[in-house]
Amino acid sequence: MKAAGLFAVAALSLPLLFTACKPSTTKSGLKASDFKVEIDGKQNDLYVLTNKNGMEVCLTNYGARIVSIMVPDKDGVYADVVLGFDSIGGYLNNKTDFGAFIGRYGNRINQGRFTLDGIDYQLETNNFGHSLHGGPQGFQYRMFDVKQIDKQTLEVSYVSADGEMGFPGTLTCKAVYTLTDDNAIDISYEATTDKPTIINLTNHSYFNLTGNPTNDVLGHVMAIAADYYTPVDTTFMTTGEIAPVCGTPMDFRKPIAIGARINDYCFEQLKNGNGYDHNWVFCPERPDSLPVCFVLDTLSGRTLEVYTNEPGVQVYSGNFLDGTVTGKKGIVYKQRVGLCLETQHYPDSPNKADWPSVVLRPGETYKSHCVYKFGVMTDDCLKACKEKKCCKDSTDCSKCDEGCCKDKATPCNKSKEASSCCKEAAAKK
Repeated sequence: MKAAGLFAVAALSLPLLFTACKPSTTKSGLKASDFKVEIDGKQNDLYVLTNKNGMEVCLTNYGARIVSIMVPDKDGVYADVVLGFDSIGGYLNNKTDFGAFIGRYGNRINQGRFTLDGIDYQLETNNFGHSLHGGPQGFQYRMFDVKQIDKQTLEVSYVSADGEMGFPGTLTCKAVYTLTDDNAIDISYEATTDKPTIINLTNHSYFNLTGNPTNDVLGHVMAIAADYYTPVDTTFMTTGEIAPVCGTPMDFRKPIAIGARINDYCFEQLKNGNGYDHNWVFCPERPDSLPVCFVLDTLSGRTLEVYTNEPGVQVYSGNFLDGTVTGKKGIVYKQRVGLCLETQHYPDSPNKADWPSVVLRPGETYKSHCVYKFGVMTDDCLKACKEKKCCKDSTDCSKCDEGCCKDKATPCNKSKEASSCCKEAAAKK
């Protein structure tokens, strides 16, 4: 009896022991208590994913937002590489998209209007008369149900009512966030509908690989596996053209610093976008096993690769951050301290019949996949890259050592138009 009694006491003590041992703050310095609040009748919380390497990702219910991502640099020093806030109050009091699950339609729809099956729809508008990221109350401002499956996996879900922000059909959607053991955040989206509708889901994290957003991202080196992009007008709306990147500051097929040409406002598209705020068009025949984007911070050695099954990516260089928002650790977010890589279908696709379809019908399941994979480059590799000017300008990356920039984001260059566009651009000059 005495032994049984001791066993019972010990069993009761175990939950208390684990509770007492639970860290009061995350590796990124966040406190769960600063996120516990009721919003729209639902409980908000902070969720933590960790892997065997020590990488940590924190998320919250509100907008299913990624709040922090802790990854190491070339010396093994961890830092948070996304913008955001230290508490839920920051997200509630600032109209931002930091880290958010974007829907129903990521990016813009012209004047918020589209026609589907002969029916005209008018969405709520919020940006130069257009509908941006689902309208004024898109998914980034909604409460998601969250289920933590294990220490590396989280499922978020939301049901968008028929008519919400003007969109037809009840949309039931979810995303599974998996932190893999090779330091990747794997996001798998799914959705179904009870009426024909349109859909374009994405993530809106603002990355800063320096781990210190007092630094801008202009020194980040970037490559994009795209021969074409979609130009925009002065209201950031796509014109309907799919234009070649060759001979323009939009050409990232070979790694180059983001800031190298960003202020070349003689190029109309950079003036219209106030920098980079454009959709790049991927090769339709590309394998999903190759990255579509590659970013390197040459100071910390941190790298980011993006993989997706989507046909495009919106690259936004934080042009409208203006010092009016104070984020984590009291840091003021100034212009271009964050880089967004939003995998997606093209902006305003519902009104562009020749572009990949965004229509979802009853009985179908929408699926989208995005992977943000983090890594580091060693000092030797960084030195080799810099000496050969690979990852520093538009020289041939094939000269780099294996594992540096080699094959990180390779353009297709298979079409006749793509292979000749640089020659044509040069001739026009």
